[in-house]
Amino acid sequence: MDRKWVRWQDWLAFVVGVVTALTPLWFTPDTAGGTWSLVILGALLAIGALWSLGVPGALMSEWTHVVLGVLLIVAPWVFGFQDQMGAAWTAWIAGVLAVAAGLWVAVPQMRGHRSAHA
Repeated sequence: MDRKWVRWQDWLAFVVGVVTALTPLWFTPDTAGGTWSLVILGALLAIGALWSLGVPGALMSEWTHVVLGVLLIVAPWVFGFQDQMGAAWTAWIAGVLAVAAGLWVAVPQMRGHRSAHA
């Protein structure tokens, strides 16, 4: 059985989620949708990471990281803050990191390998 609270990929997703949720404090997008997309997607990523840390065998939690990461990547264009470089780059980098962290754990779990754990 996998140990709880030790997988570095999920800690990375947690930190990325918290930073993303707090991003509007220092890089405020011009649109309310941009601000709320960062706050909500970041908070959901952090919550999903806690889920992954607490229940390491929950494969769905890793795919949640991937989906939220993709949403973060497209959020600047969807919510019109792609020209606000601080907020946009935060969303893009956070999205790529979330996708990478989720896939790093999910793909080996799907194949039955244990290499992605702790």
